[in-house]
Amino acid sequence: MIGGGGRSRRRGRAPAAALPSSASANQTEHSLSCWYCDCKIYAFNDMIFNLGWKHARYTRAWFSIGVYFSLVALVGISLLLLWDSLGAFHVRGGSVSAWLPNLLDSSFSVSITDTPIIIASTILSIAFHEFGHAIAAASEGVQMEYVAIFIAVVFPGALVALDYDLLENLPLFSMLRIYCAGIWHNVMLCAACVLMALLLPVVLYPLYTSGDGLTVMGVPQTSPLSGYLSVHDVILSVDGLNIRRTGDWMKMLDEGSVEKASSREFLGGSQSYGATTSGKGYCVPNSWLDASKNLWQLNDKLSCPDELIVFGKSTCNGSTIFSETDRGSGKKEAEDKYCLIAKDVVKLKKCGNGWQGTKDDERNCTCLEDEYCLVPLLAPGFSWIEISYTRPYSLECLKQEGNLSSPHAINNNNGPNPCGGTFVYVGDLSPAARSVKLCPYRPRWALFLFIADVPYILENCLSCLLHVSAALAAVNCLPVFFLDGDAILETTLRYVDWFTRRQKRVIIKVCRLLWTSLSIIVFSRFLYSMTLYYG
Repeated sequence: MIGGGGRSRRRGRAPAAALPSSASANQTEHSLSCWYCDCKIYAFNDMIFNLGWKHARYTRAWFSIGVYFSLVALVGISLLLLWDSLGAFHVRGGSVSAWLPNLLDSSFSVSITDTPIIIASTILSIAFHEFGHAIAAASEGVQMEYVAIFIAVVFPGALVALDYDLLENLPLFSMLRIYCAGIWHNVMLCAACVLMALLLPVVLYPLYTSGDGLTVMGVPQTSPLSGYLSVHDVILSVDGLNIRRTGDWMKMLDEGSVEKASSREFLGGSQSYGATTSGKGYCVPNSWLDASKNLWQLNDKLSCPDELIVFGKSTCNGSTIFSETDRGSGKKEAEDKYCLIAKDVVKLKKCGNGWQGTKDDERNCTCLEDEYCLVPLLAPGFSWIEISYTRPYSLECLKQEGNLSSPHAINNNNGPNPCGGTFVYVGDLSPAARSVKLCPYRPRWALFLFIADVPYILENCLSCLLHVSAALAAVNCLPVFFLDGDAILETTLRYVDWFTRRQKRVIIKVCRLLWTSLSIIVFSRFLYSMTLYYG
């Protein structure tokens, strides 16, 4: 059973032995084999039974809502998994929705280094799931025998052991309340996580500020941005657009990767140098062009000396000027290309239609008469992105500002700024975006810098708990061997009088085999992709 959340269903067994007395309630038992080990706990039997039975009137109404939700979820998720598997065979390029792997993968978006958060979220989700089964059973007068925590092969899980003979004597809807209780509790745990995440800004408001950038909580040395950003720096904008949430950061950089020009221009008749244009231009004065260094031709390739960037002229329609008469002559062709210093160019007025948040032709022809719109010429697969940042907690900035109560503005035209600046990253954006840990909250005062990580940890805990609990609920909705969906389907079919008892058994066996096989395929694909990602 993957992820826990099961039930004990023992057919054809003798009536259950008497429950442990209060004197032995604190005892535990262990089972161990080559592929399975568990720990049975009896300490919570009386406490949970008394709680559920005392409030049986309310808990039955509560879990009745969960029955209807779980039935709809069982049909919907089962059809989605079937459609997803069919799409994997009939749609070129992979599955149609990949909804379940994405749901599971989201729980690992925290970071593989945050293993304690993932483990704690899994334990809490499973415990809340099994607590739902136990309380629902107690409200129906069925006391649990024990709670078992187990590891089957390499998969951890848990179950609530109930007397199957007593369950069979209950009304069908009462059985459904017990079987659907775990799924319903996981859904409510997800709702609680969403509510807490929405209230988080209010709770953190006295000590933290938000909405004016993303605080860098971690930059590994292997990150492409490690040379530009440090811990507790604040990213203010990307390509001139203010950034407020972590999702905005990923969205902007993903769009920057997608918006790379698909056309490739070749310099020289031999087509030995290829370059792409991002459409992000700058209004460069003619005096700069006259003073620009010419391109050097080395090893039959045109390149700029030192750490300068190649720029080319852009027309009003966003295309780059390439003179047909000059092709084949590196010397003449170099006259249309310019080597400029990136940190100086980014201070100039922007032009071109490649900037995010601009419409077509909005900035194409905004340069003055004595200026040209130049765009950087990049290697294939590379992107050009501007990132503005501030360092509000640096000693230089603290000395200059005196306090951190007001947002800090950056002016790149007033010389070097100790509180931050703007840099240009040229390269593959996907690894750069995912390698930095960001948080939308930062302490209001430098005095509380030692608790700067608290909002980041809380956000990650809520996010991980949300996705793990949702994944656990989704998996248990499937009619798979040993999971809740199997018992829900079997009990629901008893309401249907269209089929004979033999036909119902056939339907159950077919559903179990089909969705168990599909689940194994989906999880195998998920584990394989995770292995490649972290490998």
